Amino acid sequence: MGEGLEVAPDEGSGVLRVSDQAFPAARAAEADALHGASQGARPRYVLAFDTANEVIAIGLGALQGESRTVEVVACAEASAHRASNTQLLPRIDALLAEQGVARGELACIVVGRGPGSFTGVRIAMATAKGVASALGVGLVGVSSLDAVAWNAQAAGVRGPLAVVADAMRKEVYPVRYQLTGEGVCRLGADRVVKAEAAAAELAACATETPRLAVTGDALAKYADLFAPAGEALPSELWAPTGRGLLQALQAAWRAGEADPFDAARHNPAFALPVYTRLSDAEENERIRLAKNDPKNLAAGVQDVAPRRDQRASMHDTAILNARPAADGIVYKPLDAAHAAAVSALEAQVMGSDAWNEHLVADELPRPDRVWWAAYDGEQLLGYAGGWVVDGQVQILKVGVDPSQRRRGIARELLARVAADARDLGAATCSLEVRAGNVGAQAFYEALGFHTLGTRPRYYSDGEDALIMEGPLPLAPHDVAGMQLQVDAARAEAAVRVGDLRGDVAGEEPARPAVARPLILAIESSCDETAAAIVDGEGNLVADIVASQVDFHARFGGVVPEIASRKHIEAICGVCDECLDVAAAHLGLEHLTWSDLDAVAVTYAPGLMGALVVGVAFAKGAAWGAGKPLIGVNHLEGHLYANKIGAPDFEPPAVVSLVSGGNTMLVHMRGWGDYEMLGATIDDAVGEAFDKVAKALGLGYPGGPVISRQAALGNPDAIAFPRAMMHSGDLRFSLSGLKTAVVTYINNERDAGREPNVPDIAASFQQAVVDVQVKKAEMALRQTGARTFCLGGGVAANPVLRDAYQALCKRLHVRLTLPPLSACGDNAGMIALVALDRYRAGKFCPLDADAQAHANLDEPY
Repeated sequence: MGEGLEVAPDEGSGVLRVSDQAFPAARAAEADALHGASQGARPRYVLAFDTANEVIAIGLGALQGESRTVEVVACAEASAHRASNTQLLPRIDALLAEQGVARGELACIVVGRGPGSFTGVRIAMATAKGVASALGVGLVGVSSLDAVAWNAQAAGVRGPLAVVADAMRKEVYPVRYQLTGEGVCRLGADRVVKAEAAAAELAACATETPRLAVTGDALAKYADLFAPAGEALPSELWAPTGRGLLQALQAAWRAGEADPFDAARHNPAFALPVYTRLSDAEENERIRLAKNDPKNLAAGVQDVAPRRDQRASMHDTAILNARPAADGIVYKPLDAAHAAAVSALEAQVMGSDAWNEHLVADELPRPDRVWWAAYDGEQLLGYAGGWVVDGQVQILKVGVDPSQRRRGIARELLARVAADARDLGAATCSLEVRAGNVGAQAFYEALGFHTLGTRPRYYSDGEDALIMEGPLPLAPHDVAGMQLQVDAARAEAAVRVGDLRGDVAGEEPARPAVARPLILAIESSCDETAAAIVDGEGNLVADIVASQVDFHARFGGVVPEIASRKHIEAICGVCDECLDVAAAHLGLEHLTWSDLDAVAVTYAPGLMGALVVGVAFAKGAAWGAGKPLIGVNHLEGHLYANKIGAPDFEPPAVVSLVSGGNTMLVHMRGWGDYEMLGATIDDAVGEAFDKVAKALGLGYPGGPVISRQAALGNPDAIAFPRAMMHSGDLRFSLSGLKTAVVTYINNERDAGREPNVPDIAASFQQAVVDVQVKKAEMALRQTGARTFCLGGGVAANPVLRDAYQALCKRLHVRLTLPPLSACGDNAGMIALVALDRYRAGKFCPLDADAQAHANLDEPY
């Protein structure tokens, strides 16, 4: 391991924030009081479940604290057929009812973490997080493959065992075990391997005695392929079971790796799925960056002449748009184009142990390597790399420019490496450090590392190396690496309506009585994880948003797989913060899920993988707290967002809804009574902004950057088309405009001219605005509505807002605009819809599911 660190123990230390705190003590204490903390008072139960494949496995166990034993009370398995989210909680509810066990008697939740079907694992994980959070108990994650092995052991299988779970894409998750009468011993870490390679690897051990037993749901596809490796177990032993999950917990309890009675240790926020791979977008990014193409990575365009048979596209001109941190430093995966810069910094900080450019470049394409770098512009400030092997990441290099030390760069680089390594199956971290580098040793000790031993004369100059090992040095950010936006819409709305009571001469505002009902709403339809609480008077008493934009920016748009993963990481922290902020506003010592009257969630439309997380979590929390569940249409939420800035807003009205992939005009005849007047037939406004920004090399998200550039340009400079402006109907089309802009940019570059970015942005934006305003006027005249309002992220565009103000003034129509912070996705608007649905008694059953598509004008 190379080290370019010369740091003090507090190097890069940051403030501990939400996700670094233990499970809120007040909630854990309340849970203990509610459920009876004394282990000897009566049996305490543990609920375990898994949906990592096509089987729902549920187990109920009784905990015996003195012997650390989990007695199996009941188990149930059922085929899911891609319906885990609809069947899981009803089956859990039925099992507990059959056994006469109340939810309040559960001391712990156990969940199968995978590996397995990504969607299936997330359904179980999100549901378990919701249940455990609402009950105030700990959540223990166990390997789904371990559960299969333990179930085989309980069935009498002894000797060597291989569990091979289906990973799709002709891949499997193979893990070997040794089964004895005393238990199960795992012999390898979780990983993903091509099915043929895994079968060949296991077949090489076929001469072992006793013969290898093979199990796992991959045998449903690959039984013949794995036949030479060993004897296949009966199909009833292929999937996780409730018994296997409970026995896996018992083994972890006895080994000191878990304590089902310790809610603080097993904060639900800390439980994460087992992935074994990065997202497809990240894997493809690593492949691209490992190639040293003659490309300017700042602008993203080829430095050499493009091929004559291919014009530059939006993707060719897209930048690597990693967003800078608060201190202006940009962190992104290391690329081959900077191998020489890494080598130069290596020579400066590593001495005779420095790697040359070729050694650095050779590391980047390896699938088991993770490399990150820090930049100020194009200047390399630092780099770090790790090798993921056998469930551990070995830090290979950490180097920071000596002039840039004590800025937290090394800590952040290690955190990025650790986060990727975790997704590749690593659970711990190791490294070597010079015996004489006391500062670096103290830095690693502050991250939780401890010394295992010494490698004599490890370095080229003969100095010894200390071997250190510790937990993954993940980042101490607010929630899942995201900064929280707290009460932004609420504060902006308060300013707009002059509701700043008590803000005079330092007076504290009066603490009002809590107006019932209190409803917590969750929004996870795209790339924001949000939670809000509304009271019975329609006041938002908390409104929290964790945006993932930093994670998606370098890909030029939202990556659904990354969005879903980040929701799983963030949802507990966001909801905990929401409860705490609401308690402070209500003058309460603390607020728990049991203090609420209902739980609401966006169920449609949106990214399916993102919606599933919110819906499963909300269902779990509602079930755990014994509260009703309310489903909300995301698009209806954007209509209600206007109430945040104008509480007196009432239909009838015409609404321009420009959110994500939606561009439409809606006639609000009443709350819950909507008529679709017209929608886009291809691209939405937001998509067009993103694609044009990408073509201009401005990055993501496109709306704000196009708006900033347009303010510097001439909107009349280029006559871009106004598609369907005179079509006579209220439909929209943005695809032609987008293509016209990209073609114009390409023609300018082909002619050897640098495109005038401000003029292009201003002209494109004006073309969009002209059509939107023309159609809005048609809708107002057609319906006779005397109120016009906006909804969706593009509603924050200042030129569009000004144009609508001018239109409404000319037509003598009231204009209602949501606060800028409420234009994007947020849970406040979902909470306001939920309040009306609560009053109408419109609740969802436990078998409710997410939907990728839903029409706004259809009642639900």
